[in-house]
Amino acid sequence: MRIALKEVLTRSGHNVTTAINGLEGIKLFEKNPAQLVIADVRTPKLSGLELLHQVREKSSTVPFVLITAYGSIDDAVEAMKEGATDYLLKPFSADTLEELLRRVFENGAQTALTSSRPAKTASHYRSGFPKEIITENESMKQALEIALKVSASKSTVLIHGESGTGKELVAMFIHLNSDRKDRPFVAVNCAAMPETLLESELFGHEKGSFTGAISKKIGKFELANHGSILLDEVTEMNPALQAKLLRVLQENEIDRVGGRDPIQLDIRVIATTNRDIEEAVESGRFREDLYFRLNVIPLKLPPLREREGDIPHLVKYFLNKFNTIMGKAVKGLDEEAEKALMQNRWKGNVRELENVMERAVLLSSGENISLNDLMLTSTSGGAAAQTAPDITAPGSTVAKMEMELIHRTLDSTKGNRTKAAQMLGVSIRTLRNKLNEYKARKEKEEPG
Repeated sequence: MRIALKEVLTRSGHNVTTAINGLEGIKLFEKNPAQLVIADVRTPKLSGLELLHQVREKSSTVPFVLITAYGSIDDAVEAMKEGATDYLLKPFSADTLEELLRRVFENGAQTALTSSRPAKTASHYRSGFPKEIITENESMKQALEIALKVSASKSTVLIHGESGTGKELVAMFIHLNSDRKDRPFVAVNCAAMPETLLESELFGHEKGSFTGAISKKIGKFELANHGSILLDEVTEMNPALQAKLLRVLQENEIDRVGGRDPIQLDIRVIATTNRDIEEAVESGRFREDLYFRLNVIPLKLPPLREREGDIPHLVKYFLNKFNTIMGKAVKGLDEEAEKALMQNRWKGNVRELENVMERAVLLSSGENISLNDLMLTSTSGGAAAQTAPDITAPGSTVAKMEMELIHRTLDSTKGNRTKAAQMLGVSIRTLRNKLNEYKARKEKEEPG
């Protein structure tokens, strides 16, 4: 298993160090702290839980993933309560592992949080894990001030904002400034999970409650007990789950699928949406009573196009971040590149800017990033798109431009698909499907 995991992770572009037991693992961590720890719950000499405790004594923020089998699921639950970031149930696929790592590294969804109160200055809101909310924008600072004021309460918070504006960061900021900061923070993406699985994922299930339920599963609400739960894109819930969520908020209890007795909870609920939730209520797609329960404290995050003054600060932050990660010494951007960034519409907001800067630092061969290094495309919108580098000849189809962009990105990462997917802002599965689609189309157009 250890050899196989190293092979998978190395292929994905990670530098991997392995240990044959828990004692060797903690010694390696003391010598050279890692950006992520993956451990089996049953490791010799020092168990996965014991290793977790020792790692947490040395770092409260490094992501820690526990591997477990169905028979030891209770150990995984205990690990989540003790500060593990997530767990993997054996057997699992390489895709499952890659998706988990993507969530950990890109979203920073960690349950292991710093115990100290985050420091706050006029423009920097330290969020307790390796990301920052950086802003000089008055609307954004006002939202953060409200978040700080309500963090000590148990009131539900509904965060509105476009994708990539930092809704999960603000949710984490609220948790870290609350008296629950030493308890679990569990995030659930309601839009990324099939409806058939979301109920079990949220509320858990009993063994034999439905076909395929071969063991008891603890849901995310139970894992977050005494802490906070983030319901990301809550408007994607179906009506039946909306009714169950309403009951959780009203009664402070849940029912496992197939369970007999309700389970009492002490939990802080934070929800996010990138949709017009009031319109969803009017059209009947979202329950009005649930909306009022969630919208006790409404927070609206402005898009990046309304925070132009923050772009230079964010660019500097991401430049330093990716210089450190990649071992490069890029000093800044040339005048043309700076102008393009300021004129861009940033439909993907801060997340899109981060992806662009990662790609630019990687591609840059000089002291300053050029417009060609940014590789801005027409999908970004605005004036910047008009100055983007020509990636195909005039008259090319969108599909061909897309294919060219993917292949150029793969070239820049030396074929590393995981890294290319991160730079393009898509999942590894989407990238794989696109490549298969192009291959099939080419074979159809050029038989043999």
